[in-house]
Amino acid sequence: MIGRLVLIELKLGEFEPQDKGQTELYPRWLEKYEKAEGEESPVALILCAEKSQETIELMKLDHGSIQVGQYLTKMLPKEVLGEKVCRWQLLMQRNS
Repeated sequence: MIGRLVLIELKLGEFEPQDKGQTELYPRWLEKYEKAEGEESPVALILCAEKSQETIELMKLDHGSIQVGQYLTKMLPKEVLGEKVCRWQLLMQRNS
């Protein structure tokens, strides 16, 4: 089984475009100094309290080695959470 290193960057606020630039260095460093032979290239996940899907799409972060996710700071209503799960499942089906 081939593994890969995963970098997780936790941001307390909203995703900002400069977060991508700051995060790009880390996977490259991991690739150069920590990646074992046979491992896949490292990936990075930026977790933010808020994100703009339009910004993510414009920066083409939905298909690269840096992904942006949003964490919950309070529990969503059941209906909203259900909608998000459905959207996530559709996205996963499209990407597989």
